[in-house]
Amino acid sequence: MKSRLNSRINYPVRSFPVKGKYAAVLMPLIHEKSQWSILFTRRSDSVNDHKGQVSFPGGAIEPTDDSPLTAALREAEEEIGLKPDYVQVLGQLLPHESVTGYTIFPVVAQIQWPVPLKINPSEVSRVFTIPLDWLIKKENFVIRDWLSPFGLRRGVVFYRPYDGEQLWGISARILLDFLEKLGLVSTND
Repeated sequence: MKSRLNSRINYPVRSFPVKGKYAAVLMPLIHEKSQWSILFTRRSDSVNDHKGQVSFPGGAIEPTDDSPLTAALREAEEEIGLKPDYVQVLGQLLPHESVTGYTIFPVVAQIQWPVPLKINPSEVSRVFTIPLDWLIKKENFVIRDWLSPFGLRRGVVFYRPYDGEQLWGISARILLDFLEKLGLVSTND
């Protein structure tokens, strides 16, 4: 898995001009019991945006962050207590635009597992994993056209519920981009 990742998501972890609205997320890959999974969070109902939605650990890039990587690591530690010492960065995907106007920089990393986590309940209500084998099955997701409030037509990704959680929207789009880069799924069929 690591060699496939290194050869297909070799975008540099880069800096950015501090203008506009930027965010960074950490896509945590976990290898446990002979299978790969991805760690997700369910956002709390007290956050400003995307209340109760499934997401990757992450958030707004602050002026003190010198890169998306710095922001993703800081946010993961703030939200779920994931210490940077347990994170092996594998690369960065190309940025994605959210309907809320953020440019989101996804940072892909392998997490030493198991690790101690401490959920910040003001930001996160749950941490859970979904196996990669389940995420790549075409019967588990669909892409639907959606017209944004700004008149833009977008393909929105919806996954079937897994363990009571509904993955959809920008987090699902980032995930699908990652899976396509690895050659594990194709949305062009």
